[in-house]
Amino acid sequence: MNFIKKLLYTVAVIALPFTSFAQSDADEKPKENWQNLDLKNDGVFGISTEKAYNELLKGKTSKPVIVAVIDGGIDEKHEDLKQVMWVNPKEIAANGIDDDKNGYIDDIHGWNFLGKVHHDNMEVVRLVNKLQPKYAAALNSTPFSEEERKEFQLYKKLVTDYMARLQQAKMGFQNTTLILKHLDEILVKMGKTEPTIVDFNDYKSEGDIESQVVKFIKPEIKKSSYKEFRQELEEGIKHYDTQIKYHLNLEYDPRKDSIGDNYANSYEKFYGNNDITGPDAEHGSHVAGIIGAVRSNNLGIKGIADNVKIMALRTVPDGDERDKDVANSIRYAVDNGAKIINMSFGKAYSWDKKVVDEAVKYAVSRDVLLVHAAGNDGKNTEKEDNVPNRLFADSTGVTMGNAEGWIEVGASGWKNDEDLVASFSNYGGKSVDVFAPGVKINSTMPDSKYKENDGTSMASPVVAGLAALIRSYYPQFTAVQVKDIIMNSVTKVDQKVKIREEGNSTKVPVSQISVSGGVVNAYNALILAEKTNSTASVKSK
Repeated sequence: MNFIKKLLYTVAVIALPFTSFAQSDADEKPKENWQNLDLKNDGVFGISTEKAYNELLKGKTSKPVIVAVIDGGIDEKHEDLKQVMWVNPKEIAANGIDDDKNGYIDDIHGWNFLGKVHHDNMEVVRLVNKLQPKYAAALNSTPFSEEERKEFQLYKKLVTDYMARLQQAKMGFQNTTLILKHLDEILVKMGKTEPTIVDFNDYKSEGDIESQVVKFIKPEIKKSSYKEFRQELEEGIKHYDTQIKYHLNLEYDPRKDSIGDNYANSYEKFYGNNDITGPDAEHGSHVAGIIGAVRSNNLGIKGIADNVKIMALRTVPDGDERDKDVANSIRYAVDNGAKIINMSFGKAYSWDKKVVDEAVKYAVSRDVLLVHAAGNDGKNTEKEDNVPNRLFADSTGVTMGNAEGWIEVGASGWKNDEDLVASFSNYGGKSVDVFAPGVKINSTMPDSKYKENDGTSMASPVVAGLAALIRSYYPQFTAVQVKDIIMNSVTKVDQKVKIREEGNSTKVPVSQISVSGGVVNAYNALILAEKTNSTASVKSK
């Protein structure tokens, strides 16, 4: 993610040969399993999971907790996940019958509300298409009614946003392709296929653009390898190409023939299939591993929680998720026993916020805790929307209460310094509850592989895993009690941290950019849970 943003910036500079630009130092590598380590004992700002297991949980019994992962799909056969996948006890696999009569045939590990959909639009594209027939000819006129005026203002905002995104994607694709072209020409001149940093240091650039390309490449290869750099460069090209072809294509509609639902009916429930893996299960598998990868099998990684069952709900395509699918996934999770729902996704606009709000209210009423990623735009979500969110809104957008059983999670790194809050993480004094590890998190990937990823998408399952850990050892606690324990047991951050605000870098207290003012901590949370439980026991006598 950060590499792609750097590419966009760098290639824009390459187009202006006389402009200089700064490069970051080589990235450091955190300790293995750092998100579960302890600041005092291990020197990294993890959540002290291992300390909690070693000092607080030995000999204690726990109960399994179902955690629903609403995402893009999960590899249920992964070596580190297959033992922790939820299995529907009332369904017989592969018999083509809805044994439990819940409306979903052969839903063994969960459900796929996307059918065959892989790529999809961004919500801004769908909304432009929705409003364009009504307002495209009215850009220079004023609609009459107050409702039309508000809708027209929204349409103009959407069009402006859409055009900016499309321009950025086209520029990114064009210039990133240019970097690859010049790189290949340089390799021919070098006579190398896998050059080293020494080869680039010795290379004599021909012309300003080639010089800029080499200047960009050298520190990237220094901190990894040419092979890894090349792979990231090609992924960057793929990223921009996908945006142009699918995410921002006004004529692309994958929904029409791939799912079989009536999209206009937000309350339709029964569509999709039982393929919870789908065509791209990387993101969802990574999230699932952070929550509950098997801790005792000496394979791969260690999840946060040691007694969970992962329910898979394929809902998030390569593009923006649809509100109807999100609402149905939440309801499915609740109806099938999930006590925690992780949602590592978000978008700037909502097609039908009401249907999601109603599903969230349903989950809260059934004592389910919802954990949501704050987003990766480096923005203040008190000023910029990131939906879904805890706020319930009426048809005019006016806030009408909020979900108590909801935790919004920003991302933090492993260093206890001014860079603690990840540069990409959204923040907000009233909109983001806590921060949790979300930088260079190693976790499960399809085909029993592992990979480091960054994002609030990684921070959210850290908190979901912590919530599952608490509910597992203290099943008597309600969802709201678990949230309160997590919020009140964070490790407070003393120093100011860097954020970007209105385009400028500034330093602020963590208490100013989150409700809790700190990073979640499993050790502290379990101590507080035990204290809360003991107090409740005394009062009940």
